[in-house]
Amino acid sequence: MGNLIKVLTRDIDNNAGNFFLDFENAQPTEAERQLWEQVNEVLEEAMSILQDLQSYSGAGEAIRQAIQQPSDESVQEKAWTAVVPLVGKLKKFYEFSLKLEGTLHGLLGFLTSARCSPTQHLEQEQALARQFAEILHFTLRFDELKMTNPAIQNDFSYYRRTLSRMRINNLATEENEVNNELANRMSLFYANATPMLKTLSDATTKFVSDNTDLPIENTTDCLSTMASVCKVMLETPEYRSRFASDDTVLFCLRVMVGVIILYDYVHPAGAFVKSSKIDMKGCIKVLRDQPPNRVEGLLNALRYTTKHLNDDTTSKQIKSMLQV
Repeated sequence: MGNLIKVLTRDIDNNAGNFFLDFENAQPTEAERQLWEQVNEVLEEAMSILQDLQSYSGAGEAIRQAIQQPSDESVQEKAWTAVVPLVGKLKKFYEFSLKLEGTLHGLLGFLTSARCSPTQHLEQEQALARQFAEILHFTLRFDELKMTNPAIQNDFSYYRRTLSRMRINNLATEENEVNNELANRMSLFYANATPMLKTLSDATTKFVSDNTDLPIENTTDCLSTMASVCKVMLETPEYRSRFASDDTVLFCLRVMVGVIILYDYVHPAGAFVKSSKIDMKGCIKVLRDQPPNRVEGLLNALRYTTKHLNDDTTSKQIKSMLQV
């Protein structure tokens, strides 16, 4: 994912400075190691989750046949047999989102502590900063894949309808059941256009409300600093030319959008007001400078999953830049 990247932070923390943010090679210090190892296990599982989601083809044809031939028991059985293991995967994805929530709390606790400034945290705890970036990258990628795969909700809806009929006829068995409470929570999760992003937004908001002794600025400044660093890397040819892989560009774009959305949820005034510590016009310009087919999902995330874009305090220019 590119060579060592030198990042000019440009007036972050009110004084210009240089530091390296290494998304490829950052290794944990002794102080970071215990948390890093815990987060690393979750990130390894995240890769497996993305692979499973990418190969998720659904049971569409079997379900169509079952709906068209409701009295043919063999066709019904074939559809049920196809959909049960798929719902097992959907359950695994949902349960992973809960794990991710706990992981994010641990990382935020470390990266927002009062012992140093946001820039110092990113400089000195690069391995954890990289892991935070990887969680955001995973989140945006998961949601992009989910949004383009209607089979997920179709499969789960069919499963719930069929299970409901089976219960009425006393045919349901324990091994194929997702209990009602879990099914309701899964339904809410998958009904959201960007379920992992919503999980992270809610988790960040909860982190702030649970840690009343920690100034909210510690969290918002951490997020705005990360957004600024990603923007500078992307818009400065000198730094961007050091990316060994084109994938690093998309990685930075996803991370930048992810922290903007989290900031917009956590900061009382949001990310789009004039006083925001995130240069929204600059960030949107960086997105618009990319090939449209690779950033449309990210622009849509800003359009439809942020909290304050449509507020009166958002400038007409920013709203215009994000118009479809």
